[in-house]
Amino acid sequence: MANYRTSRILPTILTIVIIIVAIAGLVGLARLIFTGSTSKPPTTDNSQRKLLDSSEGRAVSMTVRGPIVADEDFRSYSVTISPTSRQFQAYTGYLDVITDQETLPNNTAAYEQFVHALNKANMVAGTPLEGEKNNILGVCASGKVYEFSLLNAGDIEEMLWTSTCSGSKGSLKASAAQLSELFLDQIPESADITASLNL
Repeated sequence: MANYRTSRILPTILTIVIIIVAIAGLVGLARLIFTGSTSKPPTTDNSQRKLLDSSEGRAVSMTVRGPIVADEDFRSYSVTISPTSRQFQAYTGYLDVITDQETLPNNTAAYEQFVHALNKANMVAGTPLEGEKNNILGVCASGKVYEFSLLNAGDIEEMLWTSTCSGSKGSLKASAAQLSELFLDQIPESADITASLNL
């Protein structure tokens, strides 16, 4: 008699457990399908944290280079913004001979506004490329290349790049024009200098 009860109860319990597991799985799958994943990739969160960090030693920079031409005709420039300073440098030639520069003071409140604006413009949207894919030598020979970097104590922690050439979109998944405007707006009269560089 005991064996008969056990043989009837065990399959019933097993069936109930299977049904509960199946229902839980279906509910989880439905949530994933209908609500999507709300969490961001850890690398994006980490990059955003670095971008918005206004502690000492932090900075952001943009470097723009023009078409690959003769050394005497090659032009590029960089803008570096930190919580204490704003720096613009224009270069000629591939050895980066400085032709124009300006260094201005900055403050933490202004820097925080700036990096939050960069964040809203998706400056860290994208995944840094590795190896040869991240080598920008010779990339977009007839156009412009933009590099956007997160700096710590002068060292590049992360860099995303893009170009004006359709075949070399790079790693940045944001508008280079929008980000460039934000950087140049930090340096009064920089637009006149970059216009003279044809960049």
